[in-house]
Amino acid sequence: MRWSALLLPRPDDASPSIDAALQALAVWALQFTPRVAVADEAVVMEVAGSVRLWGGWRALTERVWTEGQELGVRQLAWAPNSLAALALARAGVQNGLPHSPTQPLASLLDALPLHTLSAARPHAVTLAHIGCLTLGDLRTLPRGGVARRFDKQLLHALDQAYGLAPEIHQWIELPETFDARLELMHRVEDASALLFGARRLLLQLCGWLSARHSGVTAFTLHWAHDAMRSRSVGEGDRWTVRTAQPMRDVEHLSRLLAEHLARVELAAPVGDLRLTADEVHKLQPTSHSLLPDSVRQGETLHLVLERLAARLGPERVLRPLLAEDHRPEWMCRWQAAPLALPRKSIPGPEGPQPTFVLPQPLKLAMRGNRPLYQGELLLLAGPQRIEGGWWDRIETADAEQPGHTRNVTRDYWVALSEHAGVLWVFQTRLDEAPAWYLHGHFA
Repeated sequence: MRWSALLLPRPDDASPSIDAALQALAVWALQFTPRVAVADEAVVMEVAGSVRLWGGWRALTERVWTEGQELGVRQLAWAPNSLAALALARAGVQNGLPHSPTQPLASLLDALPLHTLSAARPHAVTLAHIGCLTLGDLRTLPRGGVARRFDKQLLHALDQAYGLAPEIHQWIELPETFDARLELMHRVEDASALLFGARRLLLQLCGWLSARHSGVTAFTLHWAHDAMRSRSVGEGDRWTVRTAQPMRDVEHLSRLLAEHLARVELAAPVGDLRLTADEVHKLQPTSHSLLPDSVRQGETLHLVLERLAARLGPERVLRPLLAEDHRPEWMCRWQAAPLALPRKSIPGPEGPQPTFVLPQPLKLAMRGNRPLYQGELLLLAGPQRIEGGWWDRIETADAEQPGHTRNVTRDYWVALSEHAGVLWVFQTRLDEAPAWYLHGHFA
């Protein structure tokens, strides 16, 4: 079995509660394995079944250590059981996994001081008086004498650390909703400086999302003003960040939040932060290749659009959105970039479609019954009838002038002009005098 111990430093009187920090670290660790527990001042997790999922032991170690440091972890250790991992973490030894028969776990534990085992701490002074300073010294004492002079818990914990007795843990349960709080080490007066503490909360959020196999499309950063604020300021404020697609990439969420905070002015110094997940959606698992993935360069389009919208404002970054409408003028709508694209597929129009469509159809001259555009047009293919728009009503501000609908009935043709090339033209069918219009060009 592979156990790890993530050790948090003991806080002083001015630091936040270690219990809250341990619970936050435990929730973050649930993304790696469902077997996570709190042991004294550390979080322990059993990752034997998750090593291959995270790319091997080395890749998992790097991921846990890199993100764990940002959450306050000061020591990481691996061992075959949780008590041994905790003892090694307290001693500053990272790798306690035996890689060969010549390096057993017992040889590492025997050299550790007594304070690395929680059950031995109450008896450290007594044991020191009889010359017992390490766990190896404690193991050499007669078990009967140790059981009579000390409590049974000492021998039981010793057996558990050396793998001679099973362990029992109370596993941490994943909360249904995410709501994390962080007390800042000092009062912050610049909104951009809130990102340092907010990133720690975002790491917890992404760990929670990973454990739920989900992504977030909206999260809110709340901040509480200092108690010495002016009465007119209020207790605090908040800012909601939205994404186009469900996301749990901490780097992208941090950059997106930074763009938003750059436009915020704090009304008073801030002392506490709180992060909530407002809109959470399940993520479809991706199928990975058997071959190593190549290094991806740059960001995807929707991530770039989100950052631009956060910096310039959502009303200044637009993207086309395909609509369920057969009329060419209204087949595409421009929407704010942060809005998500529809998940369902929309069937495209039948028949040939031009490369370029005119903003407004151009009425053509006629010669008899033949349309003209830089010469008489030769109709090649058609007609393709497009009819609809009776539901699309435009109301006017003037009560005396009723609104009208944009209902159209057109027969589209592919036409050839001797000088202009291949064109897309249509003939109206609802007008009293049907007319021809140019609507597009084929490249």
